[in-house]
Amino acid sequence: MSERLETLKKARERMIEDRDAHAKVLAAPFDRDKAERARNKFIEIQVLVDALDRAIHGEVAIAAVG
Repeated sequence: MSERLETLKKARERMIEDRDAHAKVLAAPFDRDKAERARNKFIEIQVLVDALDRAIHGEVAIAAVG
C-alpha cells in the first residue's frame, strides 16, 4: 500500500471518530445550541469523509493501472 493511500485512510478514520462524537451529541437529550453546532460539524465532517473516500478510490484505481 502506498504511503499516500495509507495517509488518506488514516485521515478518514480520524474524521469518522470526530463525526461519531458529533453524532453522540445529536443522539443525546435535545439541547438546541449543542444540537445545532453538532449538526453543522457533522455535515462538514461528512463532506470531508466523502472527499477522502473519493481520493482513496482514486488512489486504488491508479495503483490498479500502474
